[in-house]
Formats: sequence, C-alpha cells, structure tokens
Amino acid sequence: MPQSVPSLPRRVARILRTSLFAQVACALVLGIVVGKLWPDFAADLQPLGDGFTRLIKTIISPLVFCVVVVGIAKAGDLKAFGRIGLKALIWFEVASTLALLIGLLAANVVQPGSGMNVDPSTLDTSAVDAKTAGGSLPSTTEFIVNAIPTSFIGAFAENELLQVLILACLVGAALLHLGHTKVPKVLPAIEQAQEIIFAVVGFIMRLAPIAVFGAMAVLIGQYGLGVIETYAKLIILCYAAAAVFIVLLAVALKMVTGLSLWKFLRYIREEMLLALGTASTESVMPRVMQKLRKAGARDDAVGLVLPTGYSFNLDGASLYLSIGTLFIAQAVGVDLSLGQQITVILVLMLTSKGMAGIPGSAFLALSATASSLGAIPAGAVALLLGVDRIMDSMRVVTNLLGNCVAVFAVSRWEGALDAERAKKVLNGEVEPTPGTADGEILETDTPAPAAVPAQSAKEPAS
Repeated sequence: MPQSVPSLPRRVARILRTSLFAQVACALVLGIVVGKLWPDFAADLQPLGDGFTRLIKTIISPLVFCVVVVGIAKAGDLKAFGRIGLKALIWFEVASTLALLIGLLAANVVQPGSGMNVDPSTLDTSAVDAKTAGGSLPSTTEFIVNAIPTSFIGAFAENELLQVLILACLVGAALLHLGHTKVPKVLPAIEQAQEIIFAVVGFIMRLAPIAVFGAMAVLIGQYGLGVIETYAKLIILCYAAAAVFIVLLAVALKMVTGLSLWKFLRYIREEMLLALGTASTESVMPRVMQKLRKAGARDDAVGLVLPTGYSFNLDGASLYLSIGTLFIAQAVGVDLSLGQQITVILVLMLTSKGMAGIPGSAFLALSATASSLGAIPAGAVALLLGVDRIMDSMRVVTNLLGNCVAVFAVSRWEGALDAERAKKVLNGEVEPTPGTADGEILETDTPAPAAVPAQSAKEPAS
C-alpha cells in the first residue's frame, strides 16, 4: 500500500518545528509586521534581542579559550600557530583595504550626497553624542596595550576577545611545553568543558527566533520604512558595493580553496539570518565556529582566525565608512581632492581596527576621519543617524562572510583544511545528526540514525 503524503499544513508545521531557518525567517517577517502596525508596543520588545545577545556573549570567551587551547595542544606545533596568526593579519589588512578602496570608488562614481546642499550648522549633533556615549576610539598604541591582559579572570569577565586569545595561546604553549605526561588531566578537562559549552550554545539557539522577532520589531517601530525612501541612493550604493566585494570574496575563496561561497552561504543560512535579525555577528559566533570545524577547518585555525577577525577584519564597516565619509562631504558641498581621499583611506585603516565593541564606533571613526581632514565639519556625521541602523545588515553580512573566507583561506595556506571534507559538507553529503557536538537538527526526510555515544560525537582529528 503506497505511503500517504502528509497534508500541506502538516508539512509546514514539521518544517517550522525542525528548521531553525524557517523559524527565524517567520520571526523576521512577524517582527516587521508588529513594528509597522504597533510601533509603541514594539519599543517594549527591546529586551528580547538584548537578552539573547547577552546570553551568547557569556559563552564566547570561554568557547574561544577552549577551542584555541585544544587546537594548539592537538596540533603540537606552536610555530604553525604563529604562522596562522601572521597570515591571518596579512589577509585581514589586504581585505579591509580592498573594501575601503571599493567604497571610495563607488562613492566617487555615484556621488550619493551630491545636490543635498546641507548646512552643517542646522544639524543637531547631540544625537551623535548620545549614540557614542561620550566615548572615543583608542589610538594604535592604546589598542595594542589594551590587548594585553592585566588579569586572567578580568579578560573573561570583560569579554575582551584579544586578551582571551593571548591567554589561550600562553596556556596552549604551556601544555605543549609540559607534555601530556606531566599534566595528563588538563587537556581532557578543557575538551570536556568545550563540549559542555557547545551544548549550552544549542540550548540558547532555541531562543533565536524570539530574539529576531524582538530586534526586528524594535527596528521597524523606531525608524519605520520611510527612512529607506529618504536615503535610497546611499542605501542602494552601500549594498551594491557590498555585493561587489562579496563576489570578489567568492572568487578568492574559489581560487585559494576550490570551495563555493554560495554553497557556504546555504550551509550557514540559519546563522546568517539570525545575524541579520539581531544586527550582530557576535550572536552567531559560537555556531559559526562549530560549523567551520565541521567543514574541515582545523581547531587552531578556527580558534585564532575567526575571533581575531572580529577586531581586525571589519570589511563591511570599512565599506560603510569610506562611502559614508564621501557622502557627508558631498552633502555639505566639500570637494575632496585625491590626496585627501588617500588620507581617508590611511585614517580609516587605523580607526577601523579599534571599532569592535565600542558604542557608536562608526560615528566615532567618521568623526575622527572628518577631524583629520579638517575640511568636513565633524558635526556633519549626524546626517547618517537616520540610516545607520539600516546599514547594519550590510555590515553584518560582509563582516561575517569576510571572516569565514579568511578562516578557509588561511587554513588552506597552512595545510589546516580538509578540503575534501569541506566539499562534502557544503554539498550536503555529510548530514548533521541530532545529539552531535554541533547541536543541529536534522532537516532531511530520512529517519534520524541511532543516538551516537557521547565519546564519538567529537570531530575526528584532521
């Protein structure tokens, strides 16, 4: 007797029950509707997104620490770890500089601010002060010094990723120096702590649709959809420039590793949609680390390159800052010379490195750039207040993809990538199963395999 086909409502219900992507997508649409229809009610939903982000942030530092320590200890070669770090920094600098150049070229060609003829004296700069909370970007020296931890516990308590990375490198190096005979229980304990953290990630991710709903409702309720019409030219230009940069990333990934960026996008579609909804790449960092490890990138490469990229490789922010600087200049009628635009690139190459984790960092970087030129009124950055939140989606997608491509590329150069496994995972030939360390949900129609014992749930060594 032929097997009966489930009805459409049942299939939809099953997809919503098992697919995180479908849940987040529905929450995104529902958030837009609620924000549009009931903006006052939507403003009260802010804690939903903020609470989720806080939960994720609590596990980022211990997760990075565990992954890096285990990666160094298992790789057994501290010099290789140093090479990975150096190659990552070179990649980050080239990628972010390319993003700045694309942004400047696009703004010169399209001229998004021309014809606005804004009088800077009429702008209310108090909103910018409120956005930046009176903060300032650290100098290069301050940035380097602040990366050095002053307390082991303090680095974790303050969620300072660069400090945690340094501590993890020291602990990993110490484990290599002492060897497994002197401290036989330390590495297994850290590995077990890592598995616990990944399990916690799985629990927290079940709240992702609620977080996306709240964050999107607040966004639409606060800014509405009218701002898109007002800044249409600038918004379209920023997203088009980001699309060009992503195409270049796809070409670079294919040339270096042979992998397809479009298949990788499908592979991390849930994380990408969550990052878009919450306007935060930090909210998906633990899951992306899991997926990169599953896709054949070695632990030490993932643990070092991805977290470092959150501070050094802000490609989307670089695009936005370069376009935003020229937009402001054009809007107030200032014609920047070639020399001044080169200065913009040099200043942004420095200021963009200290942006991560600072409130209103984009406005602080724009103000610093305007001040260094001396030709643009610093208060003119208020022109971007209405559109800044809309640009978050572009920055999030570009930053996240840029960092993931960096992980694959650097891993390939260092021989820390299982390319065959990566291709199988991205092609869908290696299915995620319930109860694994990745904590993912099986989304195919095939029956789930038998439960895997906890010991075998770990990834095999590359």
